[in-house]
Amino acid sequence: MDAGPPAPAPGAARRTLDAFRASPYFPATVITLILAVAAALFAGSYVFAMADPSPHHIPTAVVADGPRAGREERREFVTALEQRLGSSLDQRRYDSYAAAKEALEAQEVFAILRLTRARGVELYVASAAGSSVARLLRETAPRVGRSVGVDVTVRDLKPLDRGDPRGLALFYISLAAVITGFIGAIQLSVHARGLDPLERMGVTAAYALLGGFAITAVVDWVLGSVDLPFVHSWMILAFTMFTSGMVFTMFNTLIGRWAMLPTWGLMVLLGNPSSGGAVSWPLLPSPLGVIGRWLPPGASVNAQHTAVYFPGHPQVQPYLTLAGWSVLSCTVFWIWRHRHPGGRADAS
Repeated sequence: MDAGPPAPAPGAARRTLDAFRASPYFPATVITLILAVAAALFAGSYVFAMADPSPHHIPTAVVADGPRAGREERREFVTALEQRLGSSLDQRRYDSYAAAKEALEAQEVFAILRLTRARGVELYVASAAGSSVARLLRETAPRVGRSVGVDVTVRDLKPLDRGDPRGLALFYISLAAVITGFIGAIQLSVHARGLDPLERMGVTAAYALLGGFAITAVVDWVLGSVDLPFVHSWMILAFTMFTSGMVFTMFNTLIGRWAMLPTWGLMVLLGNPSSGGAVSWPLLPSPLGVIGRWLPPGASVNAQHTAVYFPGHPQVQPYLTLAGWSVLSCTVFWIWRHRHPGGRADAS
């Protein structure tokens, strides 16, 4: 009787697997699977953060300098507005409109509710602080006012530049700085592998300065989309590019050729959707709204918004965040520089 083909010799499967792992097909298969997962995570992270933004807590200044009559109707308006928004207004009371406006200029609040007339409310928004929040309040408040019989007047105290009506230009230039920053570091690791540690940091700083200048010049001088404070915006973009490049270099030092994975995850999958550039922080899912401020993309967007629209109220936190990531990355790279796959010895 025919017993069929002979069983594979013991160890044949292991030899086949070893041969596959030694062939170029193994890394090609791994990269294919990684790209599929990365594509899904990339789409998912942006859809989760931006497809259906909804407010959670909107810091709002409240000034009750109107007559006592009608206050019950105005309270009814605030309650109805919160119900329509599906969130709560983080109401912060101020004694005067001037004090509330100062808080808005300092980006401590996103809107001002001024209760001035017996049956009227003045709502002040700041598109420059958060265009998505301002647009939502501007569209929702009048409808709510009509439903409860309260007259609502909406004014924009900080409108966006005419060339950037949706408020996305600053997000895009920060995104460009982040991505080109670590792409530059990747290219250095491939085409300028022989750079020693100090040289690598110096070249990263050089392409960051040149790249930041190019982005600023195109957006301001060529396109005229936003009236940028040229030197200030240039330095923010250069700082962002350097930080992004050194973050990749840090991971390249720690885990070698797979450094792109944590860099992409930190800067693109997590950092950009939570940056507050495309969707303001009060409208992001709560964890992202908190985390984003402490990552380089969010710090870059925040620094640009303040420099362009709120120059009289500078903030330290965005620059400390960029500096912290830069110092951490440079320190890790320098301490474990012998592990980095570069330098004169490795190149030779």
